[in-house]
Amino acid sequence: MNIFSRFPSRTSSFFASVQRDLRLFFFILALVCLYRAIFMFGLSDFISETTPASEIALANFVGLRLSLKTAGWCAAFAFLFASLPVLLFPRREALFRRVRLVIGSVESLIFSVLFLARFPFYREFRCTYNSQVMAGANDDIASVFWMMVEEYGLVWRLAVAIFLTVVLTLALKKILEIRTLPLPRFFDGRPLIFAAIFLPVFALFFLFVRFGGSFTYGGGVNWESAGVTSDDFLNECILDDGQAMYRVREMDKRMKRGSIEGVEKGRIREFARRAAGHTDLDADDIAPYLQRTAKGPHIAKPRHIFIILGESWARWPELPKYEGLHSMDGLKSLAAAPNGYESAAFAPNGDFTSVALNGIITGLSEMGVRVNYQPRSLREVYPTALAPQMKRLGYGVDFWYGGVPSWDGMNRLALAQGFDHFYGYPDYHAPKQTTWGTDDEHLFAALYDHLAGEDPTVHVVMTVSNHPPYTIDVASMGYDLEQAKRITHAMPDVENPDQLALEVGHIWYMDKIVTDFVRKTEAQYPDSLFIITGDHAVRTNPSNHPTMYEHDAVPFVLYGAGVTKDILPENAIGGCTNILPTLMELIAPQGFEYYSILPSMTEGEQTASFNTNIWITDKAVGSTRSDDTEARPDVNAPFDPATERQKANEWLPLARTISWWMAVKGTKLEE
Repeated sequence: MNIFSRFPSRTSSFFASVQRDLRLFFFILALVCLYRAIFMFGLSDFISETTPASEIALANFVGLRLSLKTAGWCAAFAFLFASLPVLLFPRREALFRRVRLVIGSVESLIFSVLFLARFPFYREFRCTYNSQVMAGANDDIASVFWMMVEEYGLVWRLAVAIFLTVVLTLALKKILEIRTLPLPRFFDGRPLIFAAIFLPVFALFFLFVRFGGSFTYGGGVNWESAGVTSDDFLNECILDDGQAMYRVREMDKRMKRGSIEGVEKGRIREFARRAAGHTDLDADDIAPYLQRTAKGPHIAKPRHIFIILGESWARWPELPKYEGLHSMDGLKSLAAAPNGYESAAFAPNGDFTSVALNGIITGLSEMGVRVNYQPRSLREVYPTALAPQMKRLGYGVDFWYGGVPSWDGMNRLALAQGFDHFYGYPDYHAPKQTTWGTDDEHLFAALYDHLAGEDPTVHVVMTVSNHPPYTIDVASMGYDLEQAKRITHAMPDVENPDQLALEVGHIWYMDKIVTDFVRKTEAQYPDSLFIITGDHAVRTNPSNHPTMYEHDAVPFVLYGAGVTKDILPENAIGGCTNILPTLMELIAPQGFEYYSILPSMTEGEQTASFNTNIWITDKAVGSTRSDDTEARPDVNAPFDPATERQKANEWLPLARTISWWMAVKGTKLEE
């Protein structure tokens, strides 16, 4: 039976309902564009001073086109659950009007919440919703929640979002109640003619919205091609919150299937052969390709080895232009000591903590897969894993953390990959002082007490205190916070100088606690070796427009018995996954076999370090996602961008492809 024939009102009811869907479409489109403009205005300090007004207009125009997709998705729900049902149940039209209003209200709430959360998210990560969202979803939810309450104003932001939703719902209700145009009398009793006209018009409208203001994919706009301005902030503004979350989803899907920048699955055997120079090897397992042979020790075998990762420990406070902040004097003193060494060409494994820890624990470079949540990581030990290889040298291997052991599944990963123990703050009975755990002083005090009478052990240590919420009274502990504020107020392009001073004060606190621990431990156990670096740099920046180096580079200090200024090449290049092979070449006996994807920093073989965002060479820093390059701040020499980028291209796809293969497919090289 023709669904239009039984009740003549079906067609007219459907026609009126579609008009209301269009009103919802334009309502959502206007809303996300308005939120974009407010966000752009509210954080206008992040727009470069050299950006012309024409690019601001361009960003809004391209954003409007892109937001057609977002509004289209939102209107589609109303079409599916309000307009189409009217064809079947025309007498329930009033009910479906309420359904449409509820849909619009829920969508308004979602966009209002995302809009208000976008401000602190961008300030934190200089990005509009990225992989950090998925990392947070797998994080300690309770800790994330309380951090959002204490540091980012979750309560008042939710209250504002609810208020906005009420206002928006009332406005939408008025808009939907406006009288609709009647169905032209020509279509009375002619539902098939109506359908023959409606469907092509609907299809054209769908294409125009689907492709972002075009009828073809080539002429349209999508989240990948939307960055049309020269300003990074404006390019992020182009993505409305719906498109930004869509980007998160798509990137997560690509990561899971290996569609990641730098992962070239078809070249796995080539990369495996190149990894350790075994060009004539033809094995079906990846481990033999990653086998390396130690050339002989550079220093006497230490009793204890400490690999210390400082939370958000960026290297930029060490740069001469920021030395007045005195936030890293302790680490600088260790590096300057006769038995200290520092490299300025060190990149973290990624831009959040778990990626760094994944690299230390498993030996795998960042490649878009959350290794700590791969089932394989819990049932198989990677050939490149730290703990089993250090055990073969006679060490126990422990992990010390200032938070809860179960955070991001790290205790499970570490123990599955061969660590002997994993200690979180409840295990050493430290007080919980923030939502993330205990302050660093309690972490290192517990570790020091634990050393008494302990057999030779490698200790991987992850600090916590330099993390929102920044609650430590650093002034009472000796940091000149007022002087820091005077300096940050004088620094150009700083959005919130007082907040920056407080954050720098927390870097000072971390630096002080770590340095005090190193000095105290060295005095009691002089045959110790310390490796000090940061898990990532992203969070505290010296300006609204930090350089790539300032945004991503972390310190690398080697300190202890036997260390000299020439123990590694000057400014040796490396990252988290170079630590294990470097340790092996420093202390392992000649002929000792070990496994790693990347080489030791002792030989100067590696020409670039890299992470999610950047690569670093001996002369330059560049983006992994664009052609942007800049000179290293500590190197005053001309460079050719293409030459420096080629140095990075020799190593980045190799490390990412092999790491991805082992995490997702295992060690077998069968396709």
